[in-house]
Amino acid sequence: MKLTVVLEPSEDGRFTVCVPALPGCVSEGETREEALANIREAIVLYLEPVEDDRNFSERAETLEIAI
Repeated sequence: MKLTVVLEPSEDGRFTVCVPALPGCVSEGETREEALANIREAIVLYLEPVEDDRNFSERAETLEIAI
């Protein structure tokens, strides 16, 4: 999977990086390389299913919609 990230240097020399396709997926690092490593980890955690996400009631339906 490939995702576009936005890497922005801050005034204090650190780097902030976010993933526009994943709202709220943001990280930072002391260096460019550290920030990119951190956002990779953040993406994995963001996309990892949460245990609660799999506990649906017996009345739940699975549907596909077109957008």
